[in-house]
Amino acid sequence: MIHLLFGLAFLEMALVVVLLFKTPLRMLLMLGLDRLKRGRGRLVAGTVAMTMVVVFSSAVYNVLGIQRGLADATIINPTDQVLMANSLLEASLLGFSLFLGILIDRLHYYVKELYLLRNNLEATKKWKRDYVEMDSIGSSKAPRQTRIEQAPTKSST
Repeated sequence: MIHLLFGLAFLEMALVVVLLFKTPLRMLLMLGLDRLKRGRGRLVAGTVAMTMVVVFSSAVYNVLGIQRGLADATIINPTDQVLMANSLLEASLLGFSLFLGILIDRLHYYVKELYLLRNNLEATKKWKRDYVEMDSIGSSKAPRQTRIEQAPTKSST
């Protein structure tokens, strides 16, 4: 189980790094996470997370039970020490994996919001640029019209 948890932790760390830096993989990961969060994917992810919380609680309970047994015993049993180290490592890796899962979820949300805000800002800048161009075209037509209106009056005098 520990090898699986180490692999999961390293995979989640790699996903965090991909989400932090703007690379072509980030867009692919964003699309994948968007699809995962649609439909039943959210339910499956929640179920897996709750299962991990239960296993994490069990590992912490085992560590506390072994510590109580070590506190009562006058002679420390090497088997209990190995079991405690194993349970402590398992609990630490599970907690770290749960933390990284929450971190990935929040990073996905913030990167998506940043992308939407940038697109909105670009659209607003384009709209403002078009508005200024139309305003400048409108103001340049006004002097021409006054010149045209003034031209017949000068010729008639």
